[in-house]
Amino acid sequence: MTDRAFDIALFGATGFTGTLTAEYLAAQAPAGTRWALAGRDGRRLRELRDRLGADVEVVEVVEADAADPRSLRDLAESARVVITTVGPYIRYGEPLVAACAEAGTDYVDLTGEPEFVDRVYLAHHATAARTGARLVHACGFDSIPPDLGALFTVQQLPADQPIRMRGYISASGRPSGGTFDTVLTNFARWRPAAQAHRERRRAEPADPSRTVRGAAGRPHHQPAIRAYALPMNSIDPQIVLRSARALDRYGPDFSYGHFAAVRTPVTAAGLAVVAGGAFALAQIGPARRALRRLRPPGSGPTAAQRATAWFRMRFVAEAGDQRIVTEVAGGDPGYGETAKMLAESALCLAHDPLPATGGQLTTAVAMGDALRARLERSGITFRVLNLAERR
Repeated sequence: MTDRAFDIALFGATGFTGTLTAEYLAAQAPAGTRWALAGRDGRRLRELRDRLGADVEVVEVVEADAADPRSLRDLAESARVVITTVGPYIRYGEPLVAACAEAGTDYVDLTGEPEFVDRVYLAHHATAARTGARLVHACGFDSIPPDLGALFTVQQLPADQPIRMRGYISASGRPSGGTFDTVLTNFARWRPAAQAHRERRRAEPADPSRTVRGAAGRPHHQPAIRAYALPMNSIDPQIVLRSARALDRYGPDFSYGHFAAVRTPVTAAGLAVVAGGAFALAQIGPARRALRRLRPPGSGPTAAQRATAWFRMRFVAEAGDQRIVTEVAGGDPGYGETAKMLAESALCLAHDPLPATGGQLTTAVAMGDALRARLERSGITFRVLNLAERR
């Protein structure tokens, strides 16, 4: 793809997360990286380029619309890697990922929508595998910390032993309007999401030589990290398990459970009540629309609020006679670090020597240690907290 006009094209560049991603690329992209700001409004894109102080000979503006498949095909054919921040992806995402699959263009997004990921697999995985396009979803806080953190953890353990792993996420910060809309969309579409997941499981090839399974979660206290845990029904455990199915390094028998970690049982109970209430309200159209007005699209936390935000994900794993606790940690999870993860994912695909793969892939499978090294250089930490023999 050396004849492509751009190494990277950023679609949705003027949105809240898109702008943060553009700022990161402007500051961190290696010299000589050719990239483009893409979206519907050329005037706003040029204004963004001016604010970034970017050289017009290096950073170009491309007008493309999620409702115009021809413009998306042109965008996909012009770039080696396309980033998209335009969601909810179940509404707006498929035409662009389809164009990338057909063009053999690598693709990264921020989706936390399991239904979208499953439907993309069913419709476009085979095409992408044929053309060599790497379709990599969930390249932000959903789901790089759990995915690369789980890979980092298994790399510390014996390769020939069954591994039992649990991930515990804790974070601070405020959601943007786009993130809030995505959560409500996921809640409202749980039935079609479940159907898409069943269809995918029937279509995916199975490996009878290995066992990979999700662990049924229940609220509990985890003394290894001194926290109370609530099961999290998010896209994260699905991503971790897909990496485990694809990579033999996860061992002959791998299980994973995913939890939110809080300090007190009162906080855990409060979170459960809030999540249950939001899920119930999201099933009712007028209530869902009213909730969306609380955080309209384009809104998000201020720079001062993002500066104090943080995330920490800890893994407790057992294999053979070993027990390990690891941690992935960083700053503002939803926006500062997510923009960093998304941009570094695209830079990794564009510039790093990686395995020759194609199709729908996870970050661990497509980029693995190369992406982790990039994130560590940019300030996200991966470390072993404790490694001991099991008693």
